[in-house]
Amino acid sequence: MNAPTTFDALPRFATALKAIESLKPAEPLYLVHPEKFAAAAKQFLDGFPGDVLYALKANPHPIAVTHLWNAGIRHFDTASLGEIEIVKGLFPDATCHFMAPVRLPGQAKAAFENHGVTDFVVDSDAELDKLLAETGNPKKLRVFVRLVAQLGGALLEMSSKYGCGPPEAAKLLKRVRVAGAAPCLTFHVGSQCLSPFSYAQAIEIAQRTISLSGVEIAALDIGGGFPAAYSGQEPPPYHWYFDMIKEALASLGRPDLKVMCEPGRSLCAPGISLVAQVVLRRGDRLYMNDGIYGSFDEQRFVSFDEDYPPTAITLDAKGKAKALSGAPRPFRAFGPTCDSADKLPRPLLLPDSIANGDFILFDAMGAYTVSSRSPFNGYYPDSWAVIG
Repeated sequence: MNAPTTFDALPRFATALKAIESLKPAEPLYLVHPEKFAAAAKQFLDGFPGDVLYALKANPHPIAVTHLWNAGIRHFDTASLGEIEIVKGLFPDATCHFMAPVRLPGQAKAAFENHGVTDFVVDSDAELDKLLAETGNPKKLRVFVRLVAQLGGALLEMSSKYGCGPPEAAKLLKRVRVAGAAPCLTFHVGSQCLSPFSYAQAIEIAQRTISLSGVEIAALDIGGGFPAAYSGQEPPPYHWYFDMIKEALASLGRPDLKVMCEPGRSLCAPGISLVAQVVLRRGDRLYMNDGIYGSFDEQRFVSFDEDYPPTAITLDAKGKAKALSGAPRPFRAFGPTCDSADKLPRPLLLPDSIANGDFILFDAMGAYTVSSRSPFNGYYPDSWAVIG
């Protein structure tokens, strides 16, 4: 049975064109696709050989969390006390895992005592000491030692800030075991990882660490990094990732080993589109009502240049929405704030006929958009509608 939501009153439309035609949105509009959230969750729940944790940082909005809960996700990768409170406030029966290797003082204590969190990550002696002191009951904990997995294949690496090599990780595993907690390992191969083989390589690093430590681990968390299928950047099929992971896990010789993963982008990116409006066209410049300080923060990373191929939409003389046709040309796109840095780092290829008041539809905008927006200069996109 679906959990009750506060979103039933959102306007609902059969298509994005119908939404634009009816609402004529002057502010940025997020379009929610419930069936895409469901399909993304099903891929992982059916294909991954273990627990699937939604990485909340990709999109902590209650709309995203609720749709994934309704699709069967029950575990959440949370990286702060605030994220834990978001999940538990919506779904008290959810299982939260505190997977940040460095926590603010007191957060592990509050997570453990107030929310029943028992999974934590460390990558240093100091954080292990702090965790054990704050929780005071190691026998109830699973402590995941985070490994460095700087392997290439991902558009954004995730090992320069956190993680340790096998020798140091082996020492931490021994300390965890001596303390009485369940020793575990984790890694992160990087965001938008386009190489399934990276997971096999990281699991091999975990195997070396286990051998060095002489410790039998209780669980292995293979982290996130599973890519979203952005147009212009199609990743390998997901079953390649799952098959590669299963094959690598088999080499560990532990068929009973508890396994977890932390998809974020791949679960939420497909489920939300964005409608922005052209406030002003000036030659090859388009001034939009959304920008870098709103839904396009991740566009700061040049490695994502091809992620958001848009569709231009206009309203005809009768008020009907239709896609603009014609040969595309590059436009420089600017956001609404007064900051000259509020500029998309790549051109948008759109029909030359695009004009003031027309709309631009961006698909696969569910990840690192809502979570990264700010109210800078008084702009904050927060209008919603449902498609389907």
